[in-house]
Amino acid sequence: MIQADLTIILPEILLSLYAIGALLGAVYTSKDKLGPLLVWLTAGVFVALAAWIGFSGAGTNVAFGGMFVDDAFSRFAKVAILLASAAVLMMSQEYMYRKGLLRFEYPVLVALSVVGMMVMVSAGDLMTLYMGLELQSLALYVVASLRRDSARSTEAGLKYFVLGALSSGLLLYGASLTYGFAGTTLFSGIIQTAVEGDVSIGLLFGLVFIIAGLAFKVSAVPFHMWTPDVYEGSPTPVTAFFATAPKIAAMGLFARVLHDAFGSLGSDGALIVDWSPIIALLSLVSMFLGAFAAIGQTNIKRLMAFSSIAHMGYALMGLAAGTVLGVQAMLVYMAIYVTMNIGTFAFILSMEKDGQAVTDIASLNQYAKREPGKALAMLVLLFSMAGVPPMVGFFGKLYVLRAAYDAGLAWLAIAGVIASVIGAYYYLRIVYYMYFGEEQDEALDTNKSPVLWVFLMGSAAIMVLGLVNLFGVEGAAAAAAATLVN
Repeated sequence: MIQADLTIILPEILLSLYAIGALLGAVYTSKDKLGPLLVWLTAGVFVALAAWIGFSGAGTNVAFGGMFVDDAFSRFAKVAILLASAAVLMMSQEYMYRKGLLRFEYPVLVALSVVGMMVMVSAGDLMTLYMGLELQSLALYVVASLRRDSARSTEAGLKYFVLGALSSGLLLYGASLTYGFAGTTLFSGIIQTAVEGDVSIGLLFGLVFIIAGLAFKVSAVPFHMWTPDVYEGSPTPVTAFFATAPKIAAMGLFARVLHDAFGSLGSDGALIVDWSPIIALLSLVSMFLGAFAAIGQTNIKRLMAFSSIAHMGYALMGLAAGTVLGVQAMLVYMAIYVTMNIGTFAFILSMEKDGQAVTDIASLNQYAKREPGKALAMLVLLFSMAGVPPMVGFFGKLYVLRAAYDAGLAWLAIAGVIASVIGAYYYLRIVYYMYFGEEQDEALDTNKSPVLWVFLMGSAAIMVLGLVNLFGVEGAAAAAAATLVN
């Protein structure tokens, strides 16, 4: 039995052993001189694990008495997490090296956080959930404050740590209430209690506190307050990491908890524990606060923070539907969202003047005259994030809107359309600066990094050509959603 269990969690074990081996190897050799090599080596390990999980996994396998679940849903999320993490590491190598931030701990911490994310999306028990969540969070607290000589970076790490500890407290309190009233920490046992009609007020309070803790991890309003400051204060590659892989893991965990522990469909087609109104409310306020708050931003990293809040609102709309189509829509939306963000942050990483990073949006004035190719690629990505057809981002929003409408949440779908129109303003403002802004004497430097160019152009091409569907993401998401909900 133990051997079978270990076989199921073999990818997590191998990645953990790699992280420990890399840490010990660097400590006992040349330390930070190994940083560049470890970045590329870690990215290669991520890609290899993603290929292994994506092509060799089959069926549903349960380990440690149901505490760990390996199914199509977890495999879809793990592949997305690993590929997004590999992309960010490859984009960050040059930037971190030039800024003197490429310490050997950086790729090791990223690897350990990815282990936590992989455990999160396979959690079948409240204890497994918390172990994965905290492993991810503790590593992210450190990388947020990696720039130790910067007050902003230190502040970002401290804010993230303090508020993260608060959210962990809420989550733990909800887990303890759930255990107390359900008599078990296993998701299968919790849903069995709900099926038998024993949905006590204490169990509902436990659900509410768990949702509050998880909402912090996805930057949903009103638990979003850490996001703008952490995005702005962290080194830009770290911000890119925050905006991609952890979002997939948190949304995957959100879906796992709600559907596996509280959301089985009854014989009448209704949710046994109707958490849909809570998620719908989180979705609504996240979409509108993200849309309005981003309008006045002049720092592109803070703008991306509020943009991520709004995008998580759209993803939560799919989750609020409580159906197979809703989970599928959420997974497809997250895959598209991460692809857009990788390209956008590749562009942001290329914004420099005299070797210094620039984040002021006004610095992009007349950028299209100097870098027409990059400006066009960024225009495509911005249009896709705004949901302008025929970009792939439009179809991502269409998926979640349709899922909400089909689930009887027409009011939420209409609100989503309105929020999308409002949010288009701050994306189009950047386009205006690039093509029609005032001439400026201090133009941005030309960044010739081939890695950043490849990710920027590749992401833009996917948004135009719709390669997301050609790579089978839609079909994989459908299969993943079915294994989670049924």
